[in-house]
Amino acid sequence: MNLIQVWINNQPVEVPAGTTILCAAKKAGIRIPTLCFVEGLQPIGACRVCIVELEGSRNLVAACSTQVAPGMRIRTNTGRVRRARTAVVELLLSEHNGECQTCDRNGQCELQSLAAELGIREIRFPGQQAKRRVDLSTPAISRDSGKCIKCRRCVAVCLEMQNVGALFPQYRGFDTLIGPAFGKDLASVTCVQCGQCTAICPVGAISERDHVEQVWAALEVPENTVVVQTAPAIRAALGECFGLPPGTRVTGKMVAALRRLGFDAVFDTNFGADLTIVEEASELLTRLRQAFIDGHSEVLPMFTSCSPAWVNYMEFFHPELLPRLSTCKSPQQMLGAVIKTYYARKLGKRPEDVFVVSVMPCTAKKYEATRPEMNASGVRDVDAVLTTRELARMIRAAGIDFASLPDEEMDAPLGMATGAAVIFGHTGGVMEAALRTAYEWLTGRELPFPNLHVSGLAELDGIKEAEIPLSGLKPEWRFLEGVTLRVAVAHGLGNAERLIRAILSGQRQYHFVEVMACPGGCIGGGGQPRFTDNRLRAARIAALQKEDEGKPIRKSHLNPFIQQLYAEFLGEPLGEMSHKLLHTHYVAREPV
Repeated sequence: MNLIQVWINNQPVEVPAGTTILCAAKKAGIRIPTLCFVEGLQPIGACRVCIVELEGSRNLVAACSTQVAPGMRIRTNTGRVRRARTAVVELLLSEHNGECQTCDRNGQCELQSLAAELGIREIRFPGQQAKRRVDLSTPAISRDSGKCIKCRRCVAVCLEMQNVGALFPQYRGFDTLIGPAFGKDLASVTCVQCGQCTAICPVGAISERDHVEQVWAALEVPENTVVVQTAPAIRAALGECFGLPPGTRVTGKMVAALRRLGFDAVFDTNFGADLTIVEEASELLTRLRQAFIDGHSEVLPMFTSCSPAWVNYMEFFHPELLPRLSTCKSPQQMLGAVIKTYYARKLGKRPEDVFVVSVMPCTAKKYEATRPEMNASGVRDVDAVLTTRELARMIRAAGIDFASLPDEEMDAPLGMATGAAVIFGHTGGVMEAALRTAYEWLTGRELPFPNLHVSGLAELDGIKEAEIPLSGLKPEWRFLEGVTLRVAVAHGLGNAERLIRAILSGQRQYHFVEVMACPGGCIGGGGQPRFTDNRLRAARIAALQKEDEGKPIRKSHLNPFIQQLYAEFLGEPLGEMSHKLLHTHYVAREPV
């Protein structure tokens, strides 16, 4: 590796050639503020907040987009730099219609924090503000153009990371507008509603559609039975909203908080994940039989369908591959349907008398809950969806001291889940959980990997592959003897698109593919605590893996409550009742 030495604030730093000043400073323990930079994406130098002074240079330069050179001497905190940086932020504030007192980012706004750091106490440049437009056209995401500071983070993440391109800078100068082309609403363009724009926005210009008041209202109706389910990724991130270190598992405290908010039952979306694995592994084996016995090779590879933004992406961009998507609903929707039927029947209630709230790391789950096909119970199977951020706001509003809460257990039977369900929350987890069950059904033996973890699938590489040789199979599966099961995992829709192209071109061949729309999977979802980078993602992944490894049962098909559900209500996997409640179909949509 070609290392070069530079000097930052009189400190010598050695970094590889091609490193930016911003990254070199970070290595030296020096923080340079920025409002437009996103780790892993092409730096654009749009905000100019990260300007620094170079010895021998007449102009200040943007640290995020300027590479170091041998012997370069950089100063990040001179009077000239501070004055210029302050002026940049003052100009941003002058046209920012922030409404800070009532903004949902108040106290967590990067612009607000930067202004405080720089000691800005007044707006020196009062003037015209950008024309405000509020877009509430989608079920998942809200936009307020008056709060936009034109940093272009949302543009970069939507186009580069997610390969969607729903947002663009339009016009020039003061009139620049960030949004869908031709001033359209998000609902009228190709937006998959993944919410990565809401996670990356430094201010309150793009946020999730707020369901908090809807949930409070439901909790205040005495006749309602209000049930909550929580996704696996929540327990690894919610603590961050209350000052706990990233990766702190707060499962028990979360349950206690939900009970104190007034929910009648606290269930685990992990139960739905176990149910998903039983159905999905059954579907995979059915497709393998169709391909190897009946010659229908077009049914493979089977793609997972747990990520609603990924499903939206396929409907928009690859409708020709929809028959290869698993027909399984996501764990959220499976559990919603079971709560409104099986559980409601046990309570002696009608489906419409049970109000189901989901707590999800994903904004697209809000959209998914509104899809017309998600009403297997006869009414909407999930009534409201809260993000991790929204649940944190509810806990604060209720005056609950989260950190001091005791640990409590979820309610049986729909709160009991296995370790396989826990790892649904991170990239590679759905694949690994499905393989634990499918391999055991094929062979009668455990998956032959240390501690049941398939090597490499949980890592943060954009595309990951694994091979599982099949041998010593049960008699009914002998037709697969000697086959090597080839699987792949992608997270982030840009990576998914690269994988799809490799499959369609014949460069790669697989039997089973997992895709999660968000970087790192659900632990990096659009509704998680901001700002998420790979350090936080890795900590959250480690938390979920630790919880999986501590579970007494780590394979979905061995969950006794899942077995009971099939015996009492569903019948068998892929049967008539499970097909009605747990499976769905997809619709090709025209990109706009």
